[in-house]
Amino acid sequence: MLALGALIAYLAWRFPDAVSSERDWMNITYLVALVALVSTGLVARRRPRLSAAAGHAALWLGVGLTLVVGYSFRHELGAIGERVLGELVPHRGVATGAGAITFQPQENGHFVVEAVVDGVPVRFLVDTGASDVVLTLFDARRLGFNPDGLAYTRLYATANGMVRGAPVRLGEVVVGPIRLTGVAASVNESPMNGSLLGLSFLGRLDSYEVRGGALTLRQ
Repeated sequence: MLALGALIAYLAWRFPDAVSSERDWMNITYLVALVALVSTGLVARRRPRLSAAAGHAALWLGVGLTLVVGYSFRHELGAIGERVLGELVPHRGVATGAGAITFQPQENGHFVVEAVVDGVPVRFLVDTGASDVVLTLFDARRLGFNPDGLAYTRLYATANGMVRGAPVRLGEVVVGPIRLTGVAASVNESPMNGSLLGLSFLGRLDSYEVRGGALTLRQ
């Protein structure tokens, strides 16, 4: 209980705005009293040896200090977590500065970027040879387009020959800290393995480059 009281006192001193009203202190007092009641009941029931009780107290003190340290370094730990997640899930990317995000390649060497298009998450294969953002029929339907009602008036030269696309416009495309509005795109008439992130998005960035095996986008 002394350790718990010391922890509460430290937190109140370290984060004075966290407890700003009498109601907050009443809630803390209630919780401390509840912990004291439960702890007393457990001690009375189990009658542990003094050494065991001291060991338990030290354990809970260590847990409390760990929580305090973890909260104090929450921003640094969050950044480390983002980097680890970026390595494990390459399409998520890692923010590397104001308006910049970096992606690691997939196992096949290609870069896949997860964007939020008009509130819907969509994964794109980065293709600097594509003049537009190209949507598959599946992704087009997810974004609210009706492929059967579109006009496929554009012709694109691909490795598989000429294909037709229907011009559309995306209200907002967000990739990490990057946000573009009014992005030109097209819906591919033929089946595709995935949507493409082309120059209608990439060309509006300040830069995009591959260095050290990683792709960095900057706005």
